[in-house]
Amino acid sequence: MVFDAPPAHRTAHAWMPSSPCGPGCIDPVDKSGTARVIGRLFGVAGLLISFPVVNVVTPRGRREQLQRRYARTILGCLGIRLRIVDNRADAGESADARFGASGAGLLIVAGHIGWTDVVVMAAVQPLGFVARADMVDWPLLGGLAKLMRVIPIERERLRELPGVVALLGERLAAGDRVAVFPEGTTWCGRAYGTMRPALFQAAVDTGTPVQPVRLRYHDRHGIQCTVPGFVGADSFAASAGRVLRSRGLVVEIVLEPQEQPGADRRELALRCERAVRGRELSRHGAVDAQQWIAAATTRVQDPDATATATVGPQARRPVRRLRPMTLRGRRSKPIAR
Repeated sequence: MVFDAPPAHRTAHAWMPSSPCGPGCIDPVDKSGTARVIGRLFGVAGLLISFPVVNVVTPRGRREQLQRRYARTILGCLGIRLRIVDNRADAGESADARFGASGAGLLIVAGHIGWTDVVVMAAVQPLGFVARADMVDWPLLGGLAKLMRVIPIERERLRELPGVVALLGERLAAGDRVAVFPEGTTWCGRAYGTMRPALFQAAVDTGTPVQPVRLRYHDRHGIQCTVPGFVGADSFAASAGRVLRSRGLVVEIVLEPQEQPGADRRELALRCERAVRGRELSRHGAVDAQQWIAAATTRVQDPDATATATVGPQARRPVRRLRPMTLRGRRSKPIAR
């Protein structure tokens, strides 16, 4: 999980998450009138401003129900209808479905489309998130992020990854529910990237089960919609304005059967990716192997969360594999550097 906005600069290090999604991925959608948009904006702002006070005065035993109700009301103010499908016991659509029992550690993983994903998942059951470090400075959502005890991550600083994994493990061992977006960046919803294994190590280390979640947004006609996609050069204001102006959005969140952690984070990541994606094909091309991840214009192996602590200020670039070259009709040996 990583809750983030536009992709960070890809030259920070070789493993920097990158998405090809951009403005061209965003589809037109039916729009609401100006009065309704203004009403939605004030409604969301009022809820976010009042939540900290109401949360404090609410008895601890009732806070989870309160937080869930607030998240669902925010979705309503945004004009987004929530649909929950529970595939864990063939329960089908269920408005009361939850990720897991309170007090039991659980790692929730999902593909990442936009900032509304956080509200959608909180509407199922309150939980924490691994999120981009600067999210706490965002208008309105920043205060909510602090209350949700967000675990900050800076993708540009690879050396901090082991610390994030360790903190995530502590939270899971303490019985917290924490959501991550292992793709490392946002995609439009019709396209997606590989779930990177690094954060799954926390589940392996603590023996915590993993809950795969499938997220989809549809328009009022039931067609998959990319309006909530937070991609390309989007700013938070532009993305929020697009969602507020939309009409008839429906978000479907599907709870797939839980996966046991096992002993190999890469194998666990692959199982969860298959559970979330099923037979869907990414519009930008499906990833074809579990040991490789897309990074800028090359393909590199996933960094080891235990080894990156020793990486210097500039992360070493992995060996690049080039295709065999032909010289005077003869096939030369592959060149590596």
